[in-house]
Amino acid sequence: MQSIFKDLKQYSRVLITFLLILGCTAPAEQLQKIQGYALGTTYSISYVSNSLTPTLLTQKVDSIFQVINQSLSTYQADSDISKINRGDSLLVIDQHFENVYNKASEVWEHSQGFFDPTVGTLVNAYGFGPGKSLNKVNEKQRDSMLEFTGWSKTRLTKQKTIQKEHPFIYFDFNALAKGYTVDVLANFLKSNQLDDYLVEIGGELVAKGKSPRTGKFWKIAIDNPEQGQERNFIRTLSLDNEALATSGNYRKYAVDTESGLRIAHSINPKTGQAFPTEVLSASVIAPDCMTADAYATALMVMPLAQSQKLINSKPELEAYWIVSDSIQGIKELFSDGFLKEE
Repeated sequence: MQSIFKDLKQYSRVLITFLLILGCTAPAEQLQKIQGYALGTTYSISYVSNSLTPTLLTQKVDSIFQVINQSLSTYQADSDISKINRGDSLLVIDQHFENVYNKASEVWEHSQGFFDPTVGTLVNAYGFGPGKSLNKVNEKQRDSMLEFTGWSKTRLTKQKTIQKEHPFIYFDFNALAKGYTVDVLANFLKSNQLDDYLVEIGGELVAKGKSPRTGKFWKIAIDNPEQGQERNFIRTLSLDNEALATSGNYRKYAVDTESGLRIAHSINPKTGQAFPTEVLSASVIAPDCMTADAYATALMVMPLAQSQKLINSKPELEAYWIVSDSIQGIKELFSDGFLKEE
């Protein structure tokens, strides 16, 4: 499967932009910002501080990226995840790997197995990675790959090693590692007594406090999935000390000839099939970005009614779906408590 650091979601993830609107109640010069390229995508951090300079923060951020790469990058041959994927069952994982593994187990269980970070072999086989052409996968090929797919075939031992029922089982934490890294960066800023900041990696973000340019909560915008050459947004939201992640399939899809619906880049890990779906994107608001990231991916794979029921059963989560309706065109759906700001 394509690495989390190649950014599979540059094709599949709805781009999210935070809006720093002029007309301020606090001096705009208080706002500091760094941005760059890491983990296979872009990142940006906007924050308010009189002591943490952009140069110093960039150095600290680069160090954090290096540590997480060493743990979770499938593009690094000597990373922990690469060694585990090659069959190392004695490696003692670090805290980053353990945090991500445990969250994956939690969301796998709550989504009834629709969220599964071992589905990478199938994703690659269908050609849903960046720059690839969509392929047909026959039943025999699918069944053989399903032998190497299944979160329940893995476990974290008391000795902090990872055991797999089959050595070909392949981990890829693309669906939650960017969100987790956002959380790590946000926690670093918090540990430096910063109260107002917005951290974003590849569209996954955490917002804390308020924008100094408006004196209000950070405002972000969600792309319209049917925009033309000029970029436009379907909805803006204010985040009140929350995280948000969005997953979508409108940038990389095929059209099912019978149903006329789009075939998502997500694969049903239970059947190994790419399936027709009316869901173009799913956005999740959560207390932390790793949780939002994982559930946004799960909602793209689960049947729509089931995914709505799941989110409405969790008071700490809210979600927003953009669906393609044969009669109404683009339609927006919301969880019970989602704030429908325009």
